Amino acid sequence: MYGLMQAFADLLDRLVLTPSRNGKLRLMMAYFAAAPDPDRGYALGALTGDLDIPGVKPAMIRDLIADRMDAGLFAMSYDYVGDLAETVSLVWPGDRRANRPPPLSDIVETLSGASRAEAPGLVAGWLDDLDTTGRWALLKLMTGGLRIGVSARLAKLALAQFGEKDVTDIEEIWHGLASPYESLFAWLEDRAEKPAPDIAAPFRPVMLAHPLVPKADRGNPDALDPALIRPDTFAAEWKFDGIRVQASAERGTRRIYTRTGDDISRTFPDVVAAMDFEGTLDGELLVRTTDGAVAPFNALQQRLNRKTVSKRQMETHPAFIRTYDILQDGGTDLRARPFRARRQSLEAFVAGLSPARFDLSPLVPVTDIAALDAARLAPPSPEIEGLMLKRWDSAYVAGRPKGLWYKWKRDPYLVDAVLMYAQRGHGKRSSFYSDFTFGVWRAAGGEDELTPVGKAYFGFTDAELKQLDAFVRANTIERFGPVRSVTANKETGIVLEVAFEGLQRSPRHKSGIAMRFPRINRIRWDKPTAEADRLETLVALLPD
Repeated sequence: MYGLMQAFADLLDRLVLTPSRNGKLRLMMAYFAAAPDPDRGYALGALTGDLDIPGVKPAMIRDLIADRMDAGLFAMSYDYVGDLAETVSLVWPGDRRANRPPPLSDIVETLSGASRAEAPGLVAGWLDDLDTTGRWALLKLMTGGLRIGVSARLAKLALAQFGEKDVTDIEEIWHGLASPYESLFAWLEDRAEKPAPDIAAPFRPVMLAHPLVPKADRGNPDALDPALIRPDTFAAEWKFDGIRVQASAERGTRRIYTRTGDDISRTFPDVVAAMDFEGTLDGELLVRTTDGAVAPFNALQQRLNRKTVSKRQMETHPAFIRTYDILQDGGTDLRARPFRARRQSLEAFVAGLSPARFDLSPLVPVTDIAALDAARLAPPSPEIEGLMLKRWDSAYVAGRPKGLWYKWKRDPYLVDAVLMYAQRGHGKRSSFYSDFTFGVWRAAGGEDELTPVGKAYFGFTDAELKQLDAFVRANTIERFGPVRSVTANKETGIVLEVAFEGLQRSPRHKSGIAMRFPRINRIRWDKPTAEADRLETLVALLPD
């Protein structure tokens, strides 16, 4: 019995410590092969974020440890470790008892049937029975948010490789399945036919694009062949800065999916209410301004990741879908048809929908590569990231097929900023300061001061992370809970070259601006902090 829970704990522990994508796939495949039903099904639900255990919240875990440890000592431990589950697993007092904890499936099923009053005693008993790794895995399982570098998509890829099936076949039936997925595993192991749940408005795996100029070849003038792009071969569209979605309506069921198949329908009831059609559309979810233009991504963020949305939020941040493609028209599957034919069907289809909630992505004239490049670099709206190029003869193929669709984004903006604050990361980074807030100079009271303009936690190598972490530890001047303020003045500090996709005004930030997708492009060890950029430089980049 104990071995089943320990196997799950070992899986999570090894996934955290394995940076390689293929390595993570191998670990999950090995676990699926060795673990029995229903344990592996509940583990799968935890990995994909689809397992919900009621009655166990972080506040309950805090209460349990508060009864067993001095509050001040725990606060200092939590401040150092930076993760609730990891901290509690390390400081939980006492030796393990002789009792063996039940398998993963019994824990999930017992908690699912337990009352809010019964749950704390059950959890405390299991924590007493487990070792440190097992406690950590149990707490992660119960509170969600594993933070182990595994997305739902990666878990589905592991399933596909485990069962030697096409991942698109799994994605198309996923929303008709539920933990512990016994029918799914039976099919993957060729013990049963493929599950055929009766799903109305199913998710249809999306088609993705390749960069027109591969990242490794950027700056290489020979990387782009101008002869590739011709008006008789390719269509061009603007790439808007929203989130890619799929709107599917069938038999009275209406759903909005993200590109990875997550159902976000309840967050956008204003759009769902306008889906009075039978079919499936592919497009970009955006928010409209009062004058009918596309709002900055920051406005869309006010609507994302909410369990409920108020009438006021829908009025001030009205959402709509700018349609790119049509996959299903009534009972007719259009995916095998060429893009030219699908585009004609899309134009006719959208003409019958609410213009407030659905409109048509405009085509950009294709003449030659020079004209397209000029359009890419100077789009008509700041909310446009670049261009999408699609072959007129391309079928809608799930995944990222070669040679059919390309994305040609604008070059990122670059700014030299000074590191101001740092915070520990999560998971395998919980021992390092890896979340960095940076700022630029501005005049204040006749002198220059740094004002924060963004935060980044990726873009650097593991070796650079260790260098940055060492600098933070050696140059901490103040502590604000888990945040460290570091030396940052005209004489001392680190300059970070930050890349970002765009800027927008933000009254919530002291600087008055917010960055879109900031990441550390390189560390400017060679540059004096006094030569970092000024706020005026960024303000000049704001759209009029």
